[in-house]
Amino acid sequence: MNQYLAVSPGIPELPEPAFRLLCFHHAGAGALTFARWRPRFPSQIQVLPVRLPGRETRLREPRITDAAELLAELDTHLSPLLDVPHAFYGHSLGALVAHRFAQHRVRGGHRRPDLVGVGACAAPHLPTPLVEQPDLSDDRLLAALAKYGTLPPYLFERPKWLGILLSTMRDDLRLARSLRAQDGDPLPVPLHAFAGTEDRVATAEAVGGWSRYTNARFSLRTVPGGHFFVRDAELPTLLAAELRRVVAHRPIARA
Repeated sequence: MNQYLAVSPGIPELPEPAFRLLCFHHAGAGALTFARWRPRFPSQIQVLPVRLPGRETRLREPRITDAAELLAELDTHLSPLLDVPHAFYGHSLGALVAHRFAQHRVRGGHRRPDLVGVGACAAPHLPTPLVEQPDLSDDRLLAALAKYGTLPPYLFERPKWLGILLSTMRDDLRLARSLRAQDGDPLPVPLHAFAGTEDRVATAEAVGGWSRYTNARFSLRTVPGGHFFVRDAELPTLLAAELRRVVAHRPIARA
């Protein structure tokens, strides 16, 4: 079994899907972020949440903090899935992962994604206070996360979980800093950006800065909610509608 992929019990996978959507989670989280997405997509689109090392079922594995190492890992483990038309969506840290992985695939001459979606993430060239502070003490990191509303409130009642999250978050911020430091040409594929109306970390203006990272079509949509709007219904509904158009208007042919 591919350790990077999360499999939902009771939901059969398509043996040969017409289209795949790979989803990359936010910092401190895992593939369960996308647990409710699959029923919102048409049957011909296979939704594949990607689980990075060091969380959920991969909790004992060392977390990756270097962009080059992560891209090499993703290439090794996910390339066999990308022989059919596909798209990427990434949320917050995951937006940086999705974008850099798409760049990596284009540079390598591989089949490019039909669409890249980024959500709750300021464009890479813009300053992001949390990303610049990965080495804060637990108390100061906790205060920073609380200030920006990026910490689920229920974790304050679970000290053990909170400790694991802070450790994971610290490494994920290091990874985000490494991903932001890389340069690259604009993507030759459509880029769709999403911002939460109440998000204090990645405002709509900051998310709109992603327009410079594509030479193809760019769109910016605002959706209700704060930084974790990925857990609500509107985002997957919007993405599903866009991918329906992609599937309907683009001939599906294997590379």
